[in-house]
Amino acid sequence: MPEFTLIARPPLDGYSQQFGDLDCTELTDTALVSIATPLGGEDALGAAVKQAFKVALPAVGQSTVSGTDGTRFLGLQPGQVFAMLASDSDRAAAIIADKLGDAGYYTDQSDSWVILQLSGLQARKALERICPIDLHTDAFAVGAVTRTVMEHLGTIILRTGTDTFVLLSARSSAKSFQHAVLTSINNIL
Repeated sequence: MPEFTLIARPPLDGYSQQFGDLDCTELTDTALVSIATPLGGEDALGAAVKQAFKVALPAVGQSTVSGTDGTRFLGLQPGQVFAMLASDSDRAAAIIADKLGDAGYYTDQSDSWVILQLSGLQARKALERICPIDLHTDAFAVGAVTRTVMEHLGTIILRTGTDTFVLLSARSSAKSFQHAVLTSINNIL
């Protein structure tokens, strides 16, 4: 019987391209862990996150960043946050579980998403063509996060800086998502 070797690859093979001052890069060293709150366990989970990461859990639509290791918590909906951490290991859920114990339910989501970072002075202008939400800083400040659609594809959008956005979409449609973002970029140049 032949031997097979599987090699993990990011959805877009580590794509990165400059368009003038605009940079579009796939984040390949970022892990995502879904943290679900046990019924009635909001206070316990909040206390565990505060103890382990020195940051409060965010409200829905906001994100918070740990001062200890840079883990970012995304408030996606009541009872669920994503932990976004710098890691290329397949142990992301175990890393979070080791720190938080039984305060939550953890599922590694890293391989389910493609993550693009769009940064530069034209980032908002490029996204406005395909994103139905108001991305002006008065409406969507640094640290804001929401679920939306871009070109009919489910997307999570996170603003990490004045001119920097992190976009998450399903890995199964990574090429279509990349095409939508690049088409929008090319249409503003």
